[in-house]
Parts: sequence; structure tokens; C-alpha cells
Amino acid sequence: MASMITPTPPVVGPVDLNADLGEGFGRWTLTDDEALLSVVTSANVACGFHAGDPSIMRRVCELAAERNVRIGAQVSYRDLAGFGRRSMDVPPDELAAEIAYQIGALDVFARAAGSRVSYVKPHGALYNRTVHDAAQAAAVVAGVRLATGPDAVLPVLGLPGSLLLAAAEEAGLPAVPEAFADRAYTPGGTLVPRSEPGAVLHDPDAVVEQALRLVRAGAGRSLCLHGDTPGAAALSLRVRRALEADGIRVEPFAEASA
Repeated sequence: MASMITPTPPVVGPVDLNADLGEGFGRWTLTDDEALLSVVTSANVACGFHAGDPSIMRRVCELAAERNVRIGAQVSYRDLAGFGRRSMDVPPDELAAEIAYQIGALDVFARAAGSRVSYVKPHGALYNRTVHDAAQAAAVVAGVRLATGPDAVLPVLGLPGSLLLAAAEEAGLPAVPEAFADRAYTPGGTLVPRSEPGAVLHDPDAVVEQALRLVRAGAGRSLCLHGDTPGAAALSLRVRRALEADGIRVEPFAEASA
């Protein structure tokens, strides 16, 4: 006689929910920072190279600290005109210095708000470049080390299987894999280039379905939703509610390092 016992579903660990914030400049704004900070657990704050300015960085850090949201440095190529989405051949030493500069600038405002930079995540073209470019990946990690010193441990967020995460692990830094709820993937597990049709998912049902599928599969400790997507705040809230309704805890992946 067949058993009537229903198998217990596997327990899915907690997941962090991150979004790109502070992506404006001067009077120009792009992300709904206050609304997103009421939903996400980690904030990838633009550090002035692809977006953001001192006033925006300060305000986002203050809002994040008030809501106990972790502050991450979203570092980029120096590319305000291209929003950091153009790949650049920056010499490794120069790139490392620019990474350290961005982290240090954001950490001033984070500490003034009573928090600190808790992790680092490359943005745009730099993120994608460090998936397969060992020199650029190593330069990003060297920049993190330059900003924090040899004894601090600052997590690095990146694509699973990327050279960036491998370089971070080799340097003794926590390597945090992330998944994307609103981006299409290639068969090889990388992100479909934004220049191709369908690279960004806009249908809310499709985004929620992909978020649940990726988290259930253990595809990343952190789940990203892009703050510059129209309706990002409402979409992020819908994703969070779907995760929690599925019994998945949503909480930060990292505490601030000493």
C-alpha cells in the first residue's frame, strides 16, 4: 500500500533582497529610494561614478540607516554619460584606486548616518566584465582591500561562477553569489546583454515566478531587483510578499564589518 504521507518540502534558507539606489545626479532622479528602502534589506548605493552625488549619497545612507537596511558600495567605471554601462579598458592599478575611492566616499556618509559600508557590488559593465576578465576582477578586489586595509573583511557581491567571486575568495573576502529577479539569463548562466531584446523582464508575474524559482534552487544568497525599472518599488514589494508567503525569510546576508 502506497504511503499517504506528504513529503516535506525542502527548507529554503533566508535570502537577501537588494536594489540599486541613489541613481540620480543633481536635480535628476531615477530611483524611488525612500519607497525601495521600505522593502529591500540591502541597498546598492551609487558612489558617484555612474550616478549619484554627495548629497544623494548622504541622503540614501541616512534613510537606509533609519530602516536598518545594509549599505553596499555600488562601484562602477567612471562613466556618468553612459550610466556605467559601457565597458572600459581601465588599467588595473587605476581601477583599483577608483574602486577604493568610491568605497571610501560612501563610507564617510554611511558612518555619519550611524552605519557603515557592509559590502561591495560592481555596477553595469564592470559587473559583467568581471565575470570573465581576470585582470579587472582582481583590480576590483585589490580596490576593496585598498579601501579597507588587510585585516577588514568586506563581502563582495557577484554572479555565481564569476572570476570576481573567485578573486574575492582567494583574497580572503566573503564571496556572495546573487541572482536577478528581473533579468534574463543565457544558457551559460550569465546575463543577457541589455542590447538584446528581452534582456530585462517587465511582466510582474514573470519577475515573481523567476524570483521564486531562483531562490528555491539556491541560485544566490541575495536577490537583485533593479531600482531604475519603472514601478520598481511596487514590484519589489510584490516579490518580497511572494517570498514570505512561500515561507522564505527575507533578511540581510551580511552584517557590517569591523
